Amino acid sequence: YSMKVGVLFSGGKDSTYAVKYCMDNGFDIVSLISVKPRNEEAYLWHYPTVELCKLSADAMGLPIALVRCEEIGPYVEAKCLEPLLAKMKLDALVLGGVGLQETQIREIAKVAEKFNINVLVPHKNSTSEQLLREEVESGLEIVMTEVATGGLDKDWLGRVIDERAFEELKHLSEKHGFDILGEGGAFNTFVTDAPFFRQRIELVNHAIVWDTKTRSGYIV
Repeated sequence: YSMKVGVLFSGGKDSTYAVKYCMDNGFDIVSLISVKPRNEEAYLWHYPTVELCKLSADAMGLPIALVRCEEIGPYVEAKCLEPLLAKMKLDALVLGGVGLQETQIREIAKVAEKFNINVLVPHKNSTSEQLLREEVESGLEIVMTEVATGGLDKDWLGRVIDERAFEELKHLSEKHGFDILGEGGAFNTFVTDAPFFRQRIELVNHAIVWDTKTRSGYIV
């Protein structure tokens, strides 16, 4: 019997790497689960590029369930998963990252518990730096899609986090005090290719939305 899992999926580096973990461990991935919040004020869910997750799912040959979330606030946002979890027969929900998003994990675990579903954060014992290095070295092609922290300017948008960019990020995160993995909302990413993708995703004609006042922006 292989464990039946759903992977909470944003198309970014951490959730894509969590999919790799499930594949490497022989889990049965019942579905990727992507939540599109009403606006960028959402606490738990990524706002930019979520609609691109469909492409990621196709590239990996996995089913995907898209959930719209109209409400704002940690608990009500997690509750958006209820109708889906009630229908899916899952042993566990898998989350990416190193577990710094404690609010997210706690609220999702509360909802999952109602359906006897465990919450797994496979890389929670890694440091942010370890995990990002692993993601880069494992061949993920990681594109920066959103920045919202001092030290990261407009030039990072659309940039691929390769070995060189990793070193730059390390330096900037130490200097400006943001998490190198982007946990806490410093930046978001989208994975355009990986060794387990059947096809590469190409971002063509993307525009940059930049707010000079908050010095933050994202690609559309």
